[in-house]
Amino acid sequence: MRAVEEALGMPRTQQLSFEEALVLASKVNGKYRPAWDAYPPEEQAALAAYFLPHNSAKPVLGPTRPRVVKWYCPFAAQCDFPSGHRYCINVYTGCAHECAYCYATAYSPTQASAKPAFERLVAKDMDDLERFDVPAAPVHISNSTDPFQPLEEQHRHARFALEQVLLHRRRFTTVTILTKNPLRPVKLGYVDLFRELGTLPRDHPRRDNLDRNHLPGLVVEVSLAFWREDARRKYDRCAPSVGERTEGLRALREAGIPLVLRIDPLFPHTP
Repeated sequence: MRAVEEALGMPRTQQLSFEEALVLASKVNGKYRPAWDAYPPEEQAALAAYFLPHNSAKPVLGPTRPRVVKWYCPFAAQCDFPSGHRYCINVYTGCAHECAYCYATAYSPTQASAKPAFERLVAKDMDDLERFDVPAAPVHISNSTDPFQPLEEQHRHARFALEQVLLHRRRFTTVTILTKNPLRPVKLGYVDLFRELGTLPRDHPRRDNLDRNHLPGLVVEVSLAFWREDARRKYDRCAPSVGERTEGLRALREAGIPLVLRIDPLFPHTP
């Protein structure tokens, strides 16, 4: 079988043979093992080359190498995911919403900020996906920060990430966007980009599967746990109002963008 470096045209200092990539794959942490085992050897090698550190002396490895386009969830058993592996792009660090129940505050900075060199790092990860010929998988934007929080007005990092996904559309199956700001991408003119992302290229390896199962290529998930403003102000402190989110949902629906309304988290009932 052709060596990985021959297929990629990598510089000699970055060469990684097919056999070396398989050795990396054999060291993957057991909780990720089912995701690797679901693929043939050449795709296992590609996953290892992209996700696992190449020069680590550790006997057990986790998917830590990518810069921004990372393994979806480090806290869950990956065998639970239908595709075996997923990507997550956390566009910003922290979140300006300051929701009282947010799980991400346990590991994410409290103050929202843009990531340094974000565009350059995303582009490098996308280049690695191509160079290592990594099999297509779903991508989530984002699971630890809102991609359309106020920072997007200035930095447009969510738009850049989505444009990169579109440019490398063959490397991704479904695109899932989670936000409490559905109105912002509408006002910023992102709807056409959403439509483009929702259609897989004709030569996409998973297009027939999505068409056969009537699955859209892109879905915008909007979190709206409260219908009363007093409850929203208490728990979703700095998030958009119920009215703003409802307006955004209607605008996206009218534009034909597939939507999921997430009524979560569910709070216990108190008599």
